[in-house]
Amino acid sequence: MDIIVRKYEPGDLRAMIQIWNQVVAAGNAFPQEEGLTPESAAEFFSQQSCCGVAVREGAVCGLYILHPNNVGRCGHIANASYAVAEDARGCGVGEKLVRDCMARARELGFRILQFNAVVTSNLPAIRLYEKLGFVRMGTIPGGFRDRTGTYQDIIPFYHTL
Repeated sequence: MDIIVRKYEPGDLRAMIQIWNQVVAAGNAFPQEEGLTPESAAEFFSQQSCCGVAVREGAVCGLYILHPNNVGRCGHIANASYAVAEDARGCGVGEKLVRDCMARARELGFRILQFNAVVTSNLPAIRLYEKLGFVRMGTIPGGFRDRTGTYQDIIPFYHTL
């Protein structure tokens, strides 16, 4: 089953909102507590440096957002978030998204890709990032409040581009 990753198009927004909101509702990976609406999503995705979507059998099954992690003298460091549809997890979608995101970040002139808050219970993401050569920067105890109100540890990661 072929998976392609391409820049998002306005016609992808409905699927992107559904996938993004699945992750937000799960409350175990993204810091956001509110889902996206069609109005907020159009603005949110258009404000990113780049958004990519993974497409399998003609349907969007995952996405990423890429943007500066900071400004000014730290503006060369990118940050990204990834979301994969529940029914597409474990099929290599995440890896394709991360690899495409890294290539786009390089094209945009970023020198480093940093993840500020990978929740320690998100083992598939941790395994993927380490497989791709991302470096752990330590652990921040209780840095993430999940949907149950429990505080979980987070790991910042980086990769030189």
